[in-house]
Amino acid sequence: MASLALAASACGKTSNEASDGGSDDKSGGSSSEYKGKGIGLAYDIGGQGDQSFNDAAYSGYAKARKDFKIGGVDMEPGDGESSADKVQRLEQLARQGYNPVVGVGFVYAPAVKEAAKKFPKTHFGIIDDNTVKADNVADLVFHEEQGSYLAGVAAAKTTKADHVGFIGGVDIPLIHKFEAGFVQGVKSVDPKIKIEKRYLTEKPEEGGFASPDKGQNAASGQIEAGADVIYHAAGLSGQGVIQEAGSKKVWAIGVDSDQYKQKALAKYKSHILGSATKDVGGAVYDLTKSVVEGKPMQGEQRYDLKSGRVGFADTNPKYTAMKDVVAAVEKAKKDIVDGKVTVKTVP
Repeated sequence: MASLALAASACGKTSNEASDGGSDDKSGGSSSEYKGKGIGLAYDIGGQGDQSFNDAAYSGYAKARKDFKIGGVDMEPGDGESSADKVQRLEQLARQGYNPVVGVGFVYAPAVKEAAKKFPKTHFGIIDDNTVKADNVADLVFHEEQGSYLAGVAAAKTTKADHVGFIGGVDIPLIHKFEAGFVQGVKSVDPKIKIEKRYLTEKPEEGGFASPDKGQNAASGQIEAGADVIYHAAGLSGQGVIQEAGSKKVWAIGVDSDQYKQKALAKYKSHILGSATKDVGGAVYDLTKSVVEGKPMQGEQRYDLKSGRVGFADTNPKYTAMKDVVAAVEKAKKDIVDGKVTVKTVP
């Protein structure tokens, strides 16, 4: 672990190091063929504790370690790090014997491509990118626009002001999918509803996914403009959106994880209408299971509403009490699964 710790100090800190559960005599859980040390997980901007995207990945990492009795290391990104830092992180995990190694977020695409070439016997996964093509890489991608469509239906059925908002973390194609689905969902209920739209930054390194203060300021502006339901796709920045919405007694809609259940947001949870979820943890778990069992996933693995890996979390009792809203969301879900509605991926 010494060299791993050294790498961590150079390019992001190690969150959790492997226990003895990752040694050869205990690794592998149900498979005696697995020779890896465990799972290596490299977080995206915002890191663990974002109550959203990265925490969703961690949940799958933790479940896989427990179920398969394997070790693992999850590593945080460094501030202002370069692509070379990401390459170093992934290669160090592979060199130490972790398998699979997962890059959480599209920003890892160049690093995964480079590391996968150097370590052909290690299986890599990347979340939210389908551009890396190699026999030892699984591209784990989602139909985010479908869950966002459900969020739009829920928002449109709930708003009293006929005025809702969307806040994206960074102005990039991935987040455009969230906006496109949300807007289409809103318009399917009532095309006259006004929709505020705001992106926090143009580039990820500018903090769009990691700045709760930016999220709070954007939400404040949309609430002042008249929006009474705000949907965010902004990672850690979304905490600020939810806090502002809760403070101003308007609805917020979370993303990626079921944010109603997040302890850090407990003070505001009564104002979290629901969350457009994507089961990042499930994808991490699926990949790990496939590697442990000796049948590694490869190529594009796309998750959607039909697979159950995209959806709309309905754990807030205030939401489930609104029977007309629930019915509308369920109908929209069925229409998408049945192919009656095709959700747009660009605004």
